[in-house]
Amino acid sequence: MNRIRLRRQLRSWGRRQLYSLFSSLGTLFSHWVGTVLTVLVLGIAMLLPIGLYVTLDNLRSVDLRTEEWGAITIFLKAGTTEQQALDLTERINRRSDASASAVSPQQGMEEFRSASGFGQALDVLETNPLPWVLLVQPRVQPEKNLANVAEALASWLGSLDMVDSIQLDYKWLQRLASLLELGNALATILSVMFSLAVVVVIANTIRMDVANRSDEIEVLSLVGAGDSFIRQPFLYSGFWYGLIGAALALVMLQACIAYLQAPLENLLDAYGNAFVISPLEPLMIIYVLLGGGLLGLLGAWVSVERYLRVLRLGGLLERI
Repeated sequence: MNRIRLRRQLRSWGRRQLYSLFSSLGTLFSHWVGTVLTVLVLGIAMLLPIGLYVTLDNLRSVDLRTEEWGAITIFLKAGTTEQQALDLTERINRRSDASASAVSPQQGMEEFRSASGFGQALDVLETNPLPWVLLVQPRVQPEKNLANVAEALASWLGSLDMVDSIQLDYKWLQRLASLLELGNALATILSVMFSLAVVVVIANTIRMDVANRSDEIEVLSLVGAGDSFIRQPFLYSGFWYGLIGAALALVMLQACIAYLQAPLENLLDAYGNAFVISPLEPLMIIYVLLGGGLLGLLGAWVSVERYLRVLRLGGLLERI
């Protein structure tokens, strides 16, 4: 008997929740102009941090070849023989903090010919003007960071007589990594700030809904309705505001990605590269929708709880 009663109570509770859920959605559409304006504000507020997150996620997906961040390119002086270049390469490879490979002038010319597109123009050269080049890769040691190892190695190489010039390749990539870290921090700050803005917007919207239905709430309170019963439809309204706002933000994000994809492809094609903007993964889409709904619930709860506190303390309904 107790199981039957419990089952009936759960079934009744579930029907009541479903009725409140969908009736609150119908209430929003009954004043659709105000609902559309509110949802637009929420969608734009949510789009900014989500768009920044997608941008950073796509930048992180680019192959930055971090293992080559400390690469050092050594240009040897003109007149350096093959044996001298190979001896220096072997000398570097014997060190514990670096490895090296040699690129002959002939190899360098072939690579330049295939990459530059000036094959026929290069045929008029009587001699190969390119020097021997050494590609040196530092080995990062546990007690030292990459920058210190690369700079110490470059300083030693620069003191050698046969070395003409040295090029360090890691600094601009380090700056890019720092910018990505800054972007992550900025995305976190924007997410917190715009989440607070979403809560405030929904709380203010629900506050006006509560004010418009204050007579109904007063009657329900007088006949003995509990706080949860009074609070329930407004919480669902806040949930719908947040959920629809998050869905609109995702639609606008997809539209922005589709709009930017073509010009970005044209730009990267000019550099011989290909890149496709990756949208949010399905799991992240679910998180965004749930997050929007939870923010809506929070905003609605703050607004209705303030009203109920006034009702409990004053004994009479005070207009908000």
